[in-house]
Amino acid sequence: GIDVKRVHWIAFALAGAAAGLAGGLFAFAKGSISPETINVGRSIDAIGIDVKRYEWMAFLIAGAMAGVAGGLYVFSKGSVFPDELSIPRSVDGLVMVLLGGVQTLSGPIFGATAFTWLHDEISRLAYWRFILGGVIIGLVLLFPQGLGGIWRQVEVRFKRGGAEAEP
Repeated sequence: GIDVKRVHWIAFALAGAAAGLAGGLFAFAKGSISPETINVGRSIDAIGIDVKRYEWMAFLIAGAMAGVAGGLYVFSKGSVFPDELSIPRSVDGLVMVLLGGVQTLSGPIFGATAFTWLHDEISRLAYWRFILGGVIIGLVLLFPQGLGGIWRQVEVRFKRGGAEAEP
């Protein structure tokens, strides 16, 4: 049989490696492209950076990471069925990203952890989807920048020596 514990450790190691790779690539891109101009293709193109090349590289790296994640998922479950591609499953992924916070690498990790923990804790209740939706709406209202935004505010506060963090 499949040693589930070993699969989880392999998945954890690969997720850490993927996050490290993404962080390194993000830091590399930040060194050559200012964050203010990332979404403005013409201004980046005007300074001589090949925008299409970076877009294709990002697409290829994201596809490779998705392929590894899918392979690990199949290996851990033993098989995959079409209902894994259902609309609720896609919405779960979107909720994980939004809950964790966009425009960060750590945000989706926090969001996926929080969503999975909440789902595991309350899925045995009668109206668990209603409760889960209420908790997620509450978290989004309390923390508009997501759970990853809380981490950034804590980092900023400690770097400033306890001064108020920027919103």
